[in-house]
Amino acid sequence: MESTEELPLVDATTEAEGLSPDAAPAITTKTATAKSSKVDATIAAAVDEARMAAQEAAADFGVGDHLGCVREGDNLATHYFACTHPAYPGWRWAVSMARVPRARAATVDEVVLLPAEEALLAPAWVPWSERLRAGDVHPGMLLPTPDNDLRLEPGYVPPETTEDPLEWAETRAVVAELGLGRERVLSAFGRDEAARRWLSGDSGPDNAMTRLAPATCWTCGYFVRLAGGLGRTFGACANEYSPSDGRIVAVSHGCGGHSDVVADEGGIDLAEPVFDTITVDHPIFD
Repeated sequence: MESTEELPLVDATTEAEGLSPDAAPAITTKTATAKSSKVDATIAAAVDEARMAAQEAAADFGVGDHLGCVREGDNLATHYFACTHPAYPGWRWAVSMARVPRARAATVDEVVLLPAEEALLAPAWVPWSERLRAGDVHPGMLLPTPDNDLRLEPGYVPPETTEDPLEWAETRAVVAELGLGRERVLSAFGRDEAARRWLSGDSGPDNAMTRLAPATCWTCGYFVRLAGGLGRTFGACANEYSPSDGRIVAVSHGCGGHSDVVADEGGIDLAEPVFDTITVDHPIFD
């Protein structure tokens, strides 16, 4: 005949304060309200078993003091132990234990290392698309172009009547021979974004280099204008001595290497001689 003896339950707050299960008051009521806030006494008393499980999983990480036991459900609770590893301050070992109804021993379910509120955590994970920054592409790296990149648009669109793949392949070959073979070109949005970025950067008008320049790139002989719509506002610098050489600059940009700056190359003025050996004070011949 099965035993109907009720096992005592221990208050979770009492166990967390470090009191032993024997010192905790036993609760014998069978109401659901009381049971929902109590830790199973058998699990609460299995501190040594929980520590052994934590030490086995921790290995060199170390297991510190017992921090308490928290109820997770009916006949289910978790023991917490401090982690003594110096690289994991504020972390704790969590040993989940369960007891089968009417069983007199608790078993270990799992052992994990969890952070507490004051634990040192890694920075929040940021998706790759949001981590990418300007200048992150280095030699040997590939940067895939997303399908929904608003900066690009199709370079050419096949006619709606073309359904034959062979005919479409021939059309692409002709387009490539004409120099129009780029599948993607810069969209209006992409041009606007590039213009905004260039104007607000070091190649724009709002910087110390431009304010101290004798004139703008608009009147400089080293200024090579871009083709297309961007050419109305931007060009490339061809002055090898300029800090903007080989870079895109705005027509309103400027630097000290302007072509209109010329050097004064006049003759050399000789100083007056100390002793005049050329002028004759008195004529030799009358």
